[in-house]
Amino acid sequence: MSAGASRIEHVLSERPARAVLEQLPGELVESAGALLAAGYRLALVAAHDGGGPLRVVYLFADGPPDQRVELHVQIQRNQPQVPSLTHLSFPAGRFEREMRDLFGIEPVGHPRPRGLVLHQHWPSGWHPMRADAGPRPAMVDDAEPYPFVDVEGPGVYEIPVGPVHAGLIEPGHFRFWVVGETIVKMKARLWFVHKGIEQLFEGRDLQSALPLAERISGDSAVGHSLAFCLAVEEACAMEVPTRANELRAVLVELERLYNHVADVGAMCNDVGFGLANAHALTLRERLLRLNAEVTGHRLLRGGIVPGGALLRSLPRPDDLQEIGARFQEIIDLARSNSIVMDRFTGTAVLSATQAREIGVLGVVARASGLSHDARLSHPFIDPPTDFHPARHDAGDVLARFLVRCAEVEASLALLTDYVTRDGPLSAFGPKPSVKGKGHGSGMVEGWRGTVVHRIEVDPDGKLQRVKVVDPSFMNWPALPEALANTIVPDFPLANKSFNLSYAGNDL
Repeated sequence: MSAGASRIEHVLSERPARAVLEQLPGELVESAGALLAAGYRLALVAAHDGGGPLRVVYLFADGPPDQRVELHVQIQRNQPQVPSLTHLSFPAGRFEREMRDLFGIEPVGHPRPRGLVLHQHWPSGWHPMRADAGPRPAMVDDAEPYPFVDVEGPGVYEIPVGPVHAGLIEPGHFRFWVVGETIVKMKARLWFVHKGIEQLFEGRDLQSALPLAERISGDSAVGHSLAFCLAVEEACAMEVPTRANELRAVLVELERLYNHVADVGAMCNDVGFGLANAHALTLRERLLRLNAEVTGHRLLRGGIVPGGALLRSLPRPDDLQEIGARFQEIIDLARSNSIVMDRFTGTAVLSATQAREIGVLGVVARASGLSHDARLSHPFIDPPTDFHPARHDAGDVLARFLVRCAEVEASLALLTDYVTRDGPLSAFGPKPSVKGKGHGSGMVEGWRGTVVHRIEVDPDGKLQRVKVVDPSFMNWPALPEALANTIVPDFPLANKSFNLSYAGNDL
């Protein structure tokens, strides 16, 4: 038995809350396979370049109870290669393609190691996250078109959509191959708004980095800021008072609440039932004004800081009861409309097998029968004993609609519990003394699914590396699978039922 295999066997028998294992490249596949077989999921892959040898960190997670294992692999700059894990994990293949674009690390054995993040107009051979990357060369003017896989056959034709869309939606290109109105295949091309977010974190102190975390994806300000703060607190061994975690939980559920209410209305709107959407939009506005009362910002920015939380007010139980009653009216209105239910039922089905193999998270996963929820798997606060994440088995638009409805009800129940607990509106732990290098990870069940941040910090408290995984990165590949054999007019509805973030994906 190799040394790497022996260390993995020890971890799997002891199941520590945190473990970091140094791995040789030749040990990686065996170790990763053992963790995946034991029920861990690959939550994150982060390449690092500190000027010397390159390093790749693989974060595997399981729970409950919360367990995380990191595999650290060091590779030489003159031969930047790691063995691919694509045959073990679908998400691994996409992390590897991202790493190949940004760091020039080659995943040996990857079946299709083509570009993912950097479009064909980016200069070939230039990897922006490398320490020695230097200034960006000129973009390529005469680049070849993106090599979409051709779909041929009698009656097959293509429909290109985007990347520029009407309204405020961010850019993304969707290429449909269609027979009649039936979608044979769809390919989503993203990363039109790649912003270099992870590099923007480098060199910042912990406080000045927080506003950047809040702005990764505007509708997930709480999810990302809390995941960042949890990573900071683990890296710096910061103590967080129970009261601070109670206040944070209030913000997490308020963010889930206003987004799910908006999605429920928008899904109805996409089948022509504007009345339900109008009611949902008025309720969303009510919730946004409530958010402003709680933190001073309609999107709940400013309430979470490293080591604590600071609120201006808390929702009153009577307000939550009124919001719940208004939401129930919207649900009753939608479910009583036969056209809405007919259009939702059986549309854009994502099976449990597909969801599991792709590694989807959040609402999309739980609507296909999976049960992962970071509020239970990786809790920063113990939820009430009667809390159970909403699930459905059908995997269609209706299932995603019903899971959202149940999540609103669950969030209102959790909020009612948290806001009735005694305590001040702010709570902070002792200020840490950053000594030596540290690293940590934070996982939060945002409203779309699990948000993951992993950071490394130097002795001066400056960020050396921040890796971010929004649940949209994991879920975007599932949308084309769900669209197979769906008709073109149902694409907006199916897309809205997933409601994935472009900004959270296009870091």
